[in-house]
Amino acid sequence: MQLVITPMRRRHLRAIQRIQADDPHGGWSVGLWLAELRRETGRAYAVAQVGRQVVGYGGLLIQHDDAHVTTLGVAGTHRGLGVGSRLLAALVRRGLAEGAHNLTLEVRATNEPAIQLYRRFGLAPAGVRKNYYQDLGEDALIMWAHDIDTDAYRARLDALDDELERRAAAAGTTVITEGFDT
Repeated sequence: MQLVITPMRRRHLRAIQRIQADDPHGGWSVGLWLAELRRETGRAYAVAQVGRQVVGYGGLLIQHDDAHVTTLGVAGTHRGLGVGSRLLAALVRRGLAEGAHNLTLEVRATNEPAIQLYRRFGLAPAGVRKNYYQDLGEDALIMWAHDIDTDAYRARLDALDDELERRAAAAGTTVITEGFDT
């Protein structure tokens, strides 16, 4: 299997909508996606593909020193295979390339698999947004990683990349990042 991470385009939106349909929150509307993709600065969106099939997506908002992960999703058939980790690593590297010093996001307080993923990237709980996911009546956990532009954090990111490479090789997967994280 070959996993390719590449910049998101309008042509990917139909597949992203299918992935979002499995999310209890439901995700973003096509209109919101289109508005975000039209923004020329301060945003970065990527997809993960196997062949022509989109199996994951992620987004980043960059404001001043902060890189904010706005969205991250993986198709149910590809969860647990490192797709989310690969997308998050690409987003973090993009944030670093844009000059970010900190990384932040909100996650459903009950989404334990996502919280564990984010912890691996050095994000730690910093607060709660009550009823942030109003459609689900659920709170969001706010998570932060500070000083991601340090050598220590880059070493953490490199170690995660090495681990992901070993897992991919063991599974017979090659991963290619095309024009997104640099």
